[in-house]
Amino acid sequence: MTTRKEHDLIGDMAIPARARYGIHAARAKANFPDQTIFHREWYKAMGLVKKACYQTAESYESAMVEKYGKHPVPGIPANPSGPHFAYLIHAAAEVAEGEHFESFIVPALSGGAGTSINMNVNEIIANVALQNMGEKPGRYDVIDPIEHANIFQSTNDVVPTALKVAVMFLLQDLEKAINALRFVVEQVETAHQNDLRIGYTQMQEAVPTSFGKLFSTYSEALSRDWWRVSKCFERIKMVNLGGSAIGTGLAVPRYFIMEAIGHLQQLTGLPVTRSENLADATSNLDSYVEVHATIKAHAVNLEKMVSDIRLLASDLTSTAFKDPEDPSIVARQSSLMIPQCQAGSSIMPGKINPVIPEFVISAAHRVYANDQLITSLCAQGCLELNAYLPAIGHALLDSIKLLIACNSTVQKNLVEGLLVFPAPSKAMLFRSPSITTALLPVMGYHQASELAGFMKINGVDIFEANRNLKLISGEKLQSLLTPDNLLKLGYTSGDLAD
Repeated sequence: MTTRKEHDLIGDMAIPARARYGIHAARAKANFPDQTIFHREWYKAMGLVKKACYQTAESYESAMVEKYGKHPVPGIPANPSGPHFAYLIHAAAEVAEGEHFESFIVPALSGGAGTSINMNVNEIIANVALQNMGEKPGRYDVIDPIEHANIFQSTNDVVPTALKVAVMFLLQDLEKAINALRFVVEQVETAHQNDLRIGYTQMQEAVPTSFGKLFSTYSEALSRDWWRVSKCFERIKMVNLGGSAIGTGLAVPRYFIMEAIGHLQQLTGLPVTRSENLADATSNLDSYVEVHATIKAHAVNLEKMVSDIRLLASDLTSTAFKDPEDPSIVARQSSLMIPQCQAGSSIMPGKINPVIPEFVISAAHRVYANDQLITSLCAQGCLELNAYLPAIGHALLDSIKLLIACNSTVQKNLVEGLLVFPAPSKAMLFRSPSITTALLPVMGYHQASELAGFMKINGVDIFEANRNLKLISGEKLQSLLTPDNLLKLGYTSGDLAD
């Protein structure tokens, strides 16, 4: 393998001759032996931020040449500066499309506050630009990864700005995924609004309710989740682009500081805004803590929903049920049946497991773990900078992508194919002593207890028990136990008079 020699302040290193990465990325790969792959979304966002920087630098250079007749950008020769910017802009655009990702060799976890991330992207852009010019990679006398690809930039403003861009793009996807799931959940809610079932408290039979009521709790929670996620853009839109190393803008033209964010807005279509306090935006990462706390709440709601569905569809909740059309047929049936996604066992024939809920629960707990990591590492910021941005950013993007995946698979592989069985659930309800709670307003606690006791001892439903005890007319009992009566919000004095 042919190599080229590259040099940095540490010394020389042999780099594969055609490699688009350089010495800085190679050292990072050797120093940080993590096998976790850097998020492609963050890489692509780096391309967008770099492109905005080059566009701003190019317009600044043109304005200065026109006004003062001299080239203002150190390290870039005056005559070929225009074409060089064009090549840098084009190379950054390729990175923004996800191209050359195989040349990004820095792992997800690294030291140095993201310097290795920035330098690997700089090297890729410089070498791609060189190749597009007809030059060989490594001709840094023509286009240099630091002098040119990093012009007017610092790791400390470019990398966190790119992270926020990546987060906002993914939050848009998360919003869509939540809404898509909410739509199918609402369909189940509407279809089974009046299908009765037993409501449970502390895993014990409690009072009558319906499948519609149950699924309304999920759709309401998802509505809150969507609203919260939509507010995250306000929390994370402030960026420190132009702030340079610690937010003071040292060694950066004021023109660049004022104009770069406008180019980034145009490129992304996102509501990114330059912070009024660039030092604060560089030093403090509490916005990441706030955003992740929001999506953690969504993970909690997803876990609760799929845990409920798993329980109602389990063999633990199945019951003997007589087919009303043919009472001789007795079968065990749960309230719900989840879609059969895959075989559940390599040894037990016919076994189907609730793999989608299990995936979502596993992912939710990964989000909870990420939340602890983000919280603790954001607090580890020291004075003007937080050195742990790579780990913080990776965990945040990981959580958002996991939740997008969870919403998608719950929608397509769980809720859309979910089967609800109203008949056995209704039969279970009328055989449960808990149904007598509905009769408290008309017969009081003691008579209702007598009815419940008879049901429990004799294993009969409420109608059979009442026929034996004659506590209320059969017609009145039937009317009291209709879905309309059982599901309405409270009762009125008129109900007692009927």
